[in-house]
Amino acid sequence: MMRLIRRVLFFIILFVALGFLVYIKVLRPVSVVGYEVNRDDLVIEVMGTGSIQARISAVVSTKVQGQVVELGVDQGTMVSAGQVIARLDDRDLIRQVEIAQANAQASQSGVERLIADEARSKAVLRQVERDLERIRESFAQRAANESEVDKAEEQVAIARADLARSQSAIAEGRMLLIAAQKTLEYQQTRLDDTVIRAPFAGLIVRRDRDPGDIVVPGSSIYQLVALDEIWVSAWVDETAMAGLSPDQSARVLLRSQPGEPFVGHVVRLGRETDSETREFLVDVAIEELPVQWAIGQRADVYIETKRLEDALVVPAIYIAVVDGVRGVYRQEGNRAAWTVCTFGEQGRESIEIKSGVEAGAVLVRVADPGEGSKLKDQKKVVIQ
Repeated sequence: MMRLIRRVLFFIILFVALGFLVYIKVLRPVSVVGYEVNRDDLVIEVMGTGSIQARISAVVSTKVQGQVVELGVDQGTMVSAGQVIARLDDRDLIRQVEIAQANAQASQSGVERLIADEARSKAVLRQVERDLERIRESFAQRAANESEVDKAEEQVAIARADLARSQSAIAEGRMLLIAAQKTLEYQQTRLDDTVIRAPFAGLIVRRDRDPGDIVVPGSSIYQLVALDEIWVSAWVDETAMAGLSPDQSARVLLRSQPGEPFVGHVVRLGRETDSETREFLVDVAIEELPVQWAIGQRADVYIETKRLEDALVVPAIYIAVVDGVRGVYRQEGNRAAWTVCTFGEQGRESIEIKSGVEAGAVLVRVADPGEGSKLKDQKKVVIQ
């Protein structure tokens, strides 16, 4: 008797379990979310990934070697063109300038002395020439002899040689003066180069030196960028090249603010494709920068290449594939009806439906794909 009761209980439990499994797999409605098909604009976009760059940037360096004694600005500081942003130790160069000034003054004085000597030589030459003329007149009147004429002519020749020597000395002195003045200009320029100025207005994005550091020509002190044109240099697949052109509108999403797109536009297209990734650079200008940003910051750009107005648009997530055919599940009462559709253009998240459903139809998809539930034609559904 007990054995019979056990068998009956076993079959009852088995039937209940089978019934529960049938309900779970076949009869229980699937939880779904719905979407009402409507007409809207469909934006076709090309996506690229890159980083924030500045069109105009410069490494602020020095032309002379020296020790940094003052840094007037730090990274994150806005500067104007010509603003003093750093100074080097200038004590040795000040002494060099003083020496060059003294040499230039001495050369100037030497030239002035030589000019005075030239004037004296000219005066002496005029005097001996007048004496020679009088002696020749006297010789013609037999009041002077030939020896006196020869002596006067010799004095004229000596005076002319002295004048020529004075003139040559002046030319040489002037050359030395020019050399001294050029040396003074050179030393003054070197002294001026100890004062580092901003080459253009912009933002200091990096400081590479501290007071006390020794710098040499070409070594970086600051990294400066102009804020007139800040853009994202994004890598885009070469297959999108034909649909891109300058001035196309774009959205820029920074990795630090993924939910806040910034308005931009295409500035220029690269003319070289990477041989490995088959991508090329597209520069997209950001029309208004966020409060916090950085050169080199990663960003995604979405460039609008086409816009369809008043199209029948649905989210791409509602598209399903059954036996290799694309379509959607449409709500009919409390069931999901499989419907084959013809699709058109596809945007980043939405796709155009050309035929298969009309505006106002409600599409459904599994609410939680992680549960393992799947939609089938005429499957019972319940919209959450």
